[in-house]
Formats: sequence, structure tokens, C-alpha cells
Amino acid sequence: MKKIIDQLREASQDLLFISESEYPFEVFQCQSKDSLTASKILSLTKHPANTPVEVISIDKFFTVAVTAQDWHEDEEQAIVYKFQRLVTIIKETLSNVQVYRVGTGLLDVYIVGKTPSGDYVGLSTKVVET
Repeated sequence: MKKIIDQLREASQDLLFISESEYPFEVFQCQSKDSLTASKILSLTKHPANTPVEVISIDKFFTVAVTAQDWHEDEEQAIVYKFQRLVTIIKETLSNVQVYRVGTGLLDVYIVGKTPSGDYVGLSTKVVET
């Protein structure tokens, strides 16, 4: 599992998820052998039980970040490539990946998947939506 954590940390280093603000990614582990659900995510992340949770696919979450545009300059193209690489590493190292968008306004986002050993590992970030 350390190898997976190191890969995620290295691939997400210096990347900022851009919404109405920019937030870095942090690698985390979930101490759970049970299947993850929205209520389990709320409990593990110490959010109130009535906090809204939206569960989406990894592809939907990263759509804008991994899509190159004709107007992108070299620096923007490099960032798109880094996001593509991050998504590839997540998909290659974790199974059953889900993205949990928690809250409203300033959302906590947890991108979580299962390691081959059965543990849950992922990345967290924040997204601002007004």
C-alpha cells in the first residue's frame, strides 16, 4: 500500500484542482474493511450525518481537467497531461473508484478506491461552487 500512496502523492504533487478557487490534493487512507457508502464517508471524515453527499465517477469529476483545448498554451497543456497521468495512476492502482462530493458551497471532495490488499486509499481536495 505504501507504493500506491507514494505514486498518488508523486502524481498529485503541485497539482491544484481548479473550481472557483484552487486547492491542492492530499493523499489519505480510510481505516475500513467494509464497503464505502456516502454515510460511511461522512463518518470517516467527521462530517455531520445530514451533510449532503453526491457520488460521481472519476471520469465525470476530472472531465475538464483532462481535456486539452486548442487555446491552451504549453503550460496549460502540461497541466492537462499531469491530470491525465494522475487519473491513469488512480485507475491502474485502485479499484471501485468513486468520487464523493461532500457539502455545499465549499465542498470537500474524496476520490477513493480499493487497493489490492483491500484497504481504501485516495485523494482529497476542495471545490468551491456558488
